[in-house]
Amino acid sequence: MLNTLMFSLLACLAAMAVHPPPRGPDVNAQRDAMKKLGFLVGQWVGGGRMLRAPGEWIEFNQTEHGEYKLDGLLLVIEGEGRAKSDGRVVLHAYGIVSYDDAIGKYHMRAFNDGRWLESDVSVADKGKELTWGFTLGDMKTNSNLRLTDAGESTESHEITIGP
Repeated sequence: MLNTLMFSLLACLAAMAVHPPPRGPDVNAQRDAMKKLGFLVGQWVGGGRMLRAPGEWIEFNQTEHGEYKLDGLLLVIEGEGRAKSDGRVVLHAYGIVSYDDAIGKYHMRAFNDGRWLESDVSVADKGKELTWGFTLGDMKTNSNLRLTDAGESTESHEITIGP
């Protein structure tokens, strides 16, 4: 019995020497990277326009709220758009952005209209621009949120359908 226990212990030590334990996350590096998204924190209000169907444009008032969670490791953004014509909700989205220090990339999981998607996110222009997009079948999107020097934000989305 003692021989079996000693053999098992030696086998575990040998395995650990050959395969070191997995690297843990560097939460300080994650927090530092997430600070670059600080321009998204706060309350945002503005107008928007979207195409719901061919020729069917909807004008809406948009509010967005961004805040850090988990001691700065996550950024959550919730947006709601209400039609200018009758106040009904035409857009309601929730996004969670995080940073993977092991590969040096931002990721976003976004929820909207009962669907969700995951996307890589890039930060550009010295932390004043955020881009993301995804491909689903023959549909491809590209989104861009930019903060102007005056502190105003603009957001645009492009959708391409087909080859």
